Amino acid sequence: MEYKYIVNNNNRIIIRDELILSNQQILQAINFCNQALQKLDQETKQFDINIFEILGMRNLSGMVGEYFAKSVQRFSEGHLHSNLHQDGYPDLLLTNTRESLNYYASLYLEQNGKKYPSEKSLFSPFKYGGIEVKATCGNTPPASQSPKPLIGEQRIEKIISLDWKAHHRETNNLLAIVWDFINEVPTITACFYRNDLNMDDWGKIVQPRKDGGRTTSVSIMTAGGVRKMCEGWLAVIDMDAYIEAFSRRKWIGYKIKE
Repeated sequence: MEYKYIVNNNNRIIIRDELILSNQQILQAINFCNQALQKLDQETKQFDINIFEILGMRNLSGMVGEYFAKSVQRFSEGHLHSNLHQDGYPDLLLTNTRESLNYYASLYLEQNGKKYPSEKSLFSPFKYGGIEVKATCGNTPPASQSPKPLIGEQRIEKIISLDWKAHHRETNNLLAIVWDFINEVPTITACFYRNDLNMDDWGKIVQPRKDGGRTTSVSIMTAGGVRKMCEGWLAVIDMDAYIEAFSRRKWIGYKIKE
């Protein structure tokens, strides 16, 4: 099923004054990602498996982000390639010139159709930059106040805040999505982009916990950063509940559809 989206033609994917992706390409990526998740749901349920419940919310949000990043790459017409190192930065590498594409091609060895990357330092950060992709499904009140939505249940009416997380406070050129369960399937409900984020938009780095509860350092975007991010909206799903929610003052800040 393909959903309709409201598009903001006043914001585009621009890096160093150059248009990298059109809003039409972003819409294609959103719809492709949604359809891939729908297909995954259908295929696994044939075996009485609810793949989304198995993954759990944290892993699921990461997977939605990965699906979207792959979808963006697919429709980028070769301007972006996935970072070959799992801990590389950014997620999508800028290869929109012959020079950057040739450099990217020099960083891996290809055998039997597989690309084996060189050392991590060449991929983090990538010399020519690119786009970082982050996903969130938003935060709901603590269970002590209200029962947490179950996996598969729509969350939009309960979301009180948005949070995108990064491993360092220099994260910029951020393509960020919000997703929710629609008909029990993860679905992208909004997409945002900013190329002017700075360290003040990210919170203090939280280091790994000694008890193993957190295994990597993380910085959570500040409320001001979230508002800034939302002002750079690209697309919002054309459904009243989401239009109303994202139009709140603390997010986009105005009614995006009358």
